[in-house]
Amino acid sequence: MKISHNIGIYCLLSGLIAATPPHKALSQTSVDYRGEIWLNAGSGDFAPYGIMSNRYGVTTQPSSIMVRGALKHEWDTTARWSWTAGADIIAQASSATDYARYQQSSKSWTERGLRPSAAHIQQLFAGIRYRSVFAIVGLKEYPSAILNDSLSSGDFTRGINARPMPGLSFGLWRFVDIPFTRGALQISGEIFYGRPTDSRWLEDHYNYYSSFINTNWWYNYKRLYFRTKPSLPVSVTFGMQAACQLGYNIRHYFGGNFGYSLVDHVNLWETIEMLLPSTGEGYWRGNHLGSWDLMARWQMPSGHQLKAYFQWPWEDGSGIGRRNGWDGIWGIEYVAASPRSIISGAVIEYLDFTNQSGPTHWAPHDRPGTTITDEATGSDSYYNNANYNGYTYFGMGLGTPFLPGTIYNRDGYMCYVDTRVRGFHMAAKGWLASNFDYRVMLSYRQGWGDYYAPRAHKVHDFSWMLEAAWHVSNVPGLKVSAIAAMDHGDMIGNNIGGAISLTYTGSFTLGNHGK
Repeated sequence: MKISHNIGIYCLLSGLIAATPPHKALSQTSVDYRGEIWLNAGSGDFAPYGIMSNRYGVTTQPSSIMVRGALKHEWDTTARWSWTAGADIIAQASSATDYARYQQSSKSWTERGLRPSAAHIQQLFAGIRYRSVFAIVGLKEYPSAILNDSLSSGDFTRGINARPMPGLSFGLWRFVDIPFTRGALQISGEIFYGRPTDSRWLEDHYNYYSSFINTNWWYNYKRLYFRTKPSLPVSVTFGMQAACQLGYNIRHYFGGNFGYSLVDHVNLWETIEMLLPSTGEGYWRGNHLGSWDLMARWQMPSGHQLKAYFQWPWEDGSGIGRRNGWDGIWGIEYVAASPRSIISGAVIEYLDFTNQSGPTHWAPHDRPGTTITDEATGSDSYYNNANYNGYTYFGMGLGTPFLPGTIYNRDGYMCYVDTRVRGFHMAAKGWLASNFDYRVMLSYRQGWGDYYAPRAHKVHDFSWMLEAAWHVSNVPGLKVSAIAAMDHGDMIGNNIGGAISLTYTGSFTLGNHGK
């Protein structure tokens, strides 16, 4: 990402800080800071799944060294008006991974070693809030709204696997009571408009031989959740998430030769259509996907919590109407009463994406003159679309990484290879001593390819990760972490590696004057 893309965001960030009223904010503005040195090394084409996934796209290569620095001011939750701002910069050097590319001039294939950029802006944002209504502009890491990001395999619709995308987010920053329900029912929601900046990455990694590449689209995410009274022993959260890719500049290649291009520019009205989809040429405009989400929480008298949740994915009306069988993420989470317990949290998940509303998609609109008027709305091909690259950003899945993203496609294919995946995921974390914590993960999955391009033989992957951290007592804020991880199988390859990091966090106050 070029720094010039973020000049406007930087100006807004500076303006918000400068405009803070001195009689209150200058005397109370607390700024959190974080510095990190990271080193990982191993063998394989990529970092192991446990190191690579669900870290906002920071680490992908088998070997790398990274220096990271961040500043952040959080919301003042006690004030009606509040602001937030942050910056997070990463510099790194890493090993390369070979990707295949077809050279039309020589009619031959070559291997190109590709690696992440030496430096990029991970976060740069500013936001304002009045009561429970917020707006944030810029690059920001957004957590899952319903799942435990430190333990779960990842949110289906918007997870923490890919790098932040520049854009505008607005909505309700927390659950609020719905009027006239006396707190029995609460509501929360968010809308995000984003513009991907990974066109160069796509052009570097595409094979220029077959299929297509799309380098000009917009992104929209929206969420609406309801929650019953959280102070009761049992509460339920339910609602829907939806995402949309709209607009494109598609280039199709056939056997190494350029075929044709399609261009669809997005105007102001079409950004509204991203919220309320409309039909165009027989189909919904853009690529739409999302999930029905539900979580039930039981607060035990002892203070422990049990949560049961599921996310039902959808790609079209058949998924929204629950015609895709048991597809989804099914999980149980345990939360200990004390956050410093030996097991402070644990998750078990079963994931199934194999039904996809059946193996066949048939639309009479696609076959003018056909006498077959019935429709078959199967072969949902999660995260794929006929006009869009896979649902990824810089090759990393925008949803759960349990479906391997396009970064793993070393043949330069820009869509998901394995969408029909089934498996399980387990994770736990806790404290073994007052200054020593751990996290462990275990995943297994099988893949059958995609209904449009099924594999001849089933593939699989077994991955594990063990992470331990020592919080140095004599130096508050200093943490030393170590990670070991491994992948085994023919889905994402055999990768093994480890990482060590040194992190220092703290805070300071801006301004020593004012009332």
